[in-house]
Formats: sequence, structure tokens, C-alpha cells
Amino acid sequence: MANEAKPCPCEIGDKIEYGGLGEEVQIEHIKAYVVKPQASEKAIIVIQDIFGWQLPNTRYMADMLSANRYITICPDFFVGKEPWSQSHDWSTFQQWLEDKKPTDIKKEVDVVLKYLKEKCGAKHIGVVGFCWGGVATHYVALQYQEIKAAVSVYGIVREREDRFDLKSPTLFIFAEKDAVIPLDQVTILETRLKEKCTVDFQVKIFPNQTHGFVHRKNEDINPDDKPYIQEARKDLLNWLNKYM
Repeated sequence: MANEAKPCPCEIGDKIEYGGLGEEVQIEHIKAYVVKPQASEKAIIVIQDIFGWQLPNTRYMADMLSANRYITICPDFFVGKEPWSQSHDWSTFQQWLEDKKPTDIKKEVDVVLKYLKEKCGAKHIGVVGFCWGGVATHYVALQYQEIKAAVSVYGIVREREDRFDLKSPTLFIFAEKDAVIPLDQVTILETRLKEKCTVDFQVKIFPNQTHGFVHRKNEDINPDDKPYIQEARKDLLNWLNKYM
């Protein structure tokens, strides 16, 4: 299990406005939001939650990563299909999810990796994902040894036999009061990773936090939660900086 990464000066998003610092591009069959800092060979794939690649919260995190000198890309992993909405009936969620499995994204990941290498000059690539994207990030960390670092934020692959056989150093961030991921599942994940995993990893639970806390909008953050959100964002950046 990983020791704590050493702190580093980093931009954790407090001063970034929700203007959208990047641009939308078409990459083969998928659209993507891309933010490019000057002269960087390091890139991060940001994987959306169930609300899709255009959610301001997720683009805000992409902008934050770019402010820390990473080429950042947030692709539409739903490939044009309608994202989930708060107005939808939750009883239909599993039906909605049927053609949007977070472990069925290899074609899109391969396209994005090719774009980052050939069009952006990326030589070191990592992945960060939230909720649905946290599951997808866990999946990518199982499949792609070329991924230098992964941060899965409130997401676990549950159904694969090889789900503890990480190929990339991975940080898992969870919320203590997450209604989506019970803590017993987090405990099992950490226990089995200790038994089976051969790369560096860390599992961290943030007290009193709920699902979605890390990529919450600034205006939606209450004072009691803010220290935990800032700490989680710093942990995310420190993990990437350590391995990339």
C-alpha cells in the first residue's frame, strides 16, 4: 500500500472560474473537451460521471488539472447517448445503464490514447474518473499498463474476476457517507488489493462526506466540507505528480 505522497504546490480549483478553459473537438467517432497548457508532455483522461461529459463540475476538474500543467481531455464516453438527468425516474436507471457500461469503453480509450500521443505529443498519460467514471478508471487501471497513474473517485469495479490485479498505480477516494458505495465494499477492496495487487495503491475514505464531494461546484460547497474537498483534490494531484 502506498505511503502518503509528499505535498506539492498545486492549484486545487478555488480560483478557477466556470468559463470553460478548453475547446470541444471531434476525435474519430467521439467528441471531447480538451484543455492544453503550454509545453506539456503529460496528459490526463478525465472520465465523466453519469451526468455526462458536458457537466460543468467535471469540466471544472479538467480545467483544474490543466492549471497544474497537464494536457486534459474529457471525452464523451457515452458516444452521443443521452446522459442521466436528475429529472429521470431512478427506477429506470439500470435500463438506462445497459448500453453505457463503464467497463465497455476500450474502443474509446484506444482512440483517446492515440489522439493524445499523436496530436498532443503526450508521453505520460494518466486517468481520473468520478462515479461512473471512477468505475471506468478502475477498469482502465486493470487493462492498460501504459497508464502511469489512476485516480478512481467513488467508483469500484464489482463484477470482474481480475478487479484486484491493477496494472497502474491507483488512488481510490471514497466518501464515508456514500449511499452508492457501502463502506464494507471499500473494506473488501482494500483487503483484497493488499493480498493480490503488485503495484502501488492507496484507499482513502473521507469522513462525513457524501457521493460527489470531490467535484462539487464551489458555490455548492459548505464550510464544513471544504477542508475535506481541498484535501481530496490535493491528494489527487499529488498522486498524479508522484507517478507522472
